[in-house]
Amino acid sequence: MPSIDPNKDFPELAKQLWALGDPVRLQILRILPSGPTCHNACNVSKIAEQIGLSQPATSHHLRILRQAGIISNQKKCRDMIYWINQEAASAVNAQLREVLG
Repeated sequence: MPSIDPNKDFPELAKQLWALGDPVRLQILRILPSGPTCHNACNVSKIAEQIGLSQPATSHHLRILRQAGIISNQKKCRDMIYWINQEAASAVNAQLREVLG
């Protein structure tokens, strides 16, 4: 496992962990698929309905996750759909394991 360069990686990891450290955003991640397919596609309306928040509040949480690189989005199937960025999620997991020993 490669070692973490604290000068480079810690600020990004901290941003990602902050984004993950909210119960609503964790709920959203449980809903999202692992890829950008029309089957099981998740748009803001579907996500908002499942977590019981308004669309604007849901959009706010999606924006935070997207800016942290945890999720990706694309216009597809007549909607903006969201999914977990598996590469980023794996990297966060690996970095956190290394930090915690």
